Amino acid sequence: MRRRSVLLAAGTLTATLAAPLSRAFAASSAEPVLEHRVERAYDGQSYTDLSAEITKVRGLASGTVLATFSTTSRNLAMTLLSASDPTRPSTDVTACVSAGRLQFSVRDNGVVKQNHLTRTMYDDGIAHTVAITVTSAGTVFYADGRPVFTTGQANFFAGASPLTALNIARNLDSDHPAGEWFYTGTIKRVAVYDRALSAQEVAAESARVDLADLGTISSILNSDVPAVWLTTGDSITHGALWTNGWRSYSEHFQERVRWELGKPKNSDFVIDTGVSGSTTDDLVAKFAERVSAFRPKVVSIMLGTNDAATASITPGAYRANLRRLVAHVRALPGSAVPLFQTPNPVDVNRWPNRAALADYAQIMREVAAELDVVLIDHHAHWLATNGGSVPLGLLGDGLHPDQRGHLLLAKKMITDLRVFDPASRVCALAIP
Repeated sequence: MRRRSVLLAAGTLTATLAAPLSRAFAASSAEPVLEHRVERAYDGQSYTDLSAEITKVRGLASGTVLATFSTTSRNLAMTLLSASDPTRPSTDVTACVSAGRLQFSVRDNGVVKQNHLTRTMYDDGIAHTVAITVTSAGTVFYADGRPVFTTGQANFFAGASPLTALNIARNLDSDHPAGEWFYTGTIKRVAVYDRALSAQEVAAESARVDLADLGTISSILNSDVPAVWLTTGDSITHGALWTNGWRSYSEHFQERVRWELGKPKNSDFVIDTGVSGSTTDDLVAKFAERVSAFRPKVVSIMLGTNDAATASITPGAYRANLRRLVAHVRALPGSAVPLFQTPNPVDVNRWPNRAALADYAQIMREVAAELDVVLIDHHAHWLATNGGSVPLGLLGDGLHPDQRGHLLLAKKMITDLRVFDPASRVCALAIP
């Protein structure tokens, strides 16, 4: 079975998405049976042959494969590490980056014993660490120190035998004696352990560690269990009037998750409870009807545009409200995840009563950092992509994003939650 058949059968981050490394992540006590720390840039033709060390991994029924890498292109299959039998067709154990997704597969003479891909993507040019642990209980994918996918299948190097070739950045197959699935980008480290590392050990071995909530959101995206996503806020989230008949950012996100990520994600639901004119005071007061009633797994909050124009909602009151909302979300049944989104900047010449909006966006950043909340920073992103000025062409009335502004909001949200695919209709959409 070729990789394309296997794939078809299987189906710029802000700083606040990563947790700082600290003493909470103590160094791992495990010693790898295979360790390759030669940082190298691969060009889609080069590779590193470690076949002389194949006996170190051959026959392992459980353990961990770990790699730290960054990509420079998106290909259907790019090998991080492959152990194979080049004399037999489709006999290999591979860890790959496949069209941006993480993939781990075990095949023995064409029989697929294990093949899984994440829906979340890691081909953004940023250094990522992936770890795949296998025990008799199943397989867990970790990305940047957090578990993001779990399956009950449990096959490792012992699932394909005999294995005689071991390569970084390519796979050897009987039909491709010179190699296939070559990698483009940098691979900094590859290691194999003869036991499954714990979550704490994986974090200690990772180049960076994501916020726990970002790992949870990734797990929800990679899970086949239906989930409710809730976006709430004011008229911007509501998508009122100024989208001119086009989709709001929440609706674009819904299309990306419920349709483009494929079944069974179409059984997820994205619910928009944004209400025009809303403030954090309103959401605190009506949390039960606007949030709790829908039993969400993820709650996105974009508020501040009206707070900045409401005399009674001082910066201190806004800060306190954000903290209350985070506590309310985390107290929901099922341990829901809060998600902050700063509102877009506005034209203060037309809306002078929103002149303090930048200060409110900064407060949201500070609360996110304080409470380890994932933050999608539209306010900073809009300014950064327009030379520090408010992109007036994305605003319908100087305050509300028009259809182009909503698309920019959606693409930033999709990118930061690691499901941006330039081949998708939503991500490739351009509005004339």
